[in-house]
Amino acid sequence: MWPKMNLLSNQSTWLLLFSVFASCNGFLKLQNRRGVHGMLGIPPLRSTNIVLPPDHWFTQILDHFDLTNTKTWLQRYQVFEDYHAPGGPVFLMIGGEGNASAKWMVEGAWVDYAKKYKALMFQLEHRFYGKSQPTSDTSVNNLRYLSSEQALADLAYFIEAMNNQYKLPIGTKWIAFGGSYPGNLAAWVRFKYPHLVHASMSASGPVWAKIDFFEYMDVVKDSLETHSHSCVEAVELANSHVNILLRHPIGRKSIAEEFRLCDPINADVTNDVANLLESLAGNFAEVVQYNKDNRVSHGESVSNITIDTLCDIMVNENIGTPYIRYAAVNSLLMEHNN
Repeated sequence: MWPKMNLLSNQSTWLLLFSVFASCNGFLKLQNRRGVHGMLGIPPLRSTNIVLPPDHWFTQILDHFDLTNTKTWLQRYQVFEDYHAPGGPVFLMIGGEGNASAKWMVEGAWVDYAKKYKALMFQLEHRFYGKSQPTSDTSVNNLRYLSSEQALADLAYFIEAMNNQYKLPIGTKWIAFGGSYPGNLAAWVRFKYPHLVHASMSASGPVWAKIDFFEYMDVVKDSLETHSHSCVEAVELANSHVNILLRHPIGRKSIAEEFRLCDPINADVTNDVANLLESLAGNFAEVVQYNKDNRVSHGESVSNITIDTLCDIMVNENIGTPYIRYAAVNSLLMEHNN
């Protein structure tokens, strides 16, 4: 079985690593996840005098597509009215796969736009995330209500309700905002409900659903090249070394120690090997995604891990071989992601 896992022969390191990950199902989870709020955390406030908008609760429909299901639940949202003037638009920040922090009601480019265009501002938390829990548990049966279709219908129902609650004039323009998965929702809600949403700002929305999405790893490689070709070469050498070590028990023991694995790696379990390799490549993919993402920091201490941070490690021969440097990058990201 193992010869099939010789990933690095005659092809791009990044393409193959990602292809293995994308073609496997059910593998054990290592640290394969994005850091919460990217690499920089929730933005600190520009001023300690800012009062965050309180949470409000909206009675939302559980299943928008089953007329026989009359169950409802409470969905969290925030509203900020200070910039709004009669005739102004309404800005809707779409929540994603996480907590909808009220800090986003007072920070970010969309706040500057709201000031300029005198907009009424809302942020709606996504069902099943944060405090917006439609069901008592997340059993498989209940997770049937977690879908982008239901989330889009949530947005439409919310918009209609706020139009009535705030007595907004007919023709008031709603502008949807979202990034990443919420960027998808922002684009789709404009497409599906054009009578409710005038325009959308979709930032980095991966609207093209693709299983073997190797193209992003091309982006990762090109991004590392902006630091130096030496960085890319070091990563490739490290990956080659990992693959060689995976073939022998002593090598696998070294991997478990250097990369701080909770359990020994079994080279005969294809999914375990694929998960390990994807997690190591994912360290770089994660940082590339959030590299210098213009988060407001104003000099406060935030954890700012960038492409330069990782590549500085990968080209630093004082740390050790490329393999040891690769492990050092892994440790840095493990500590950052707690």
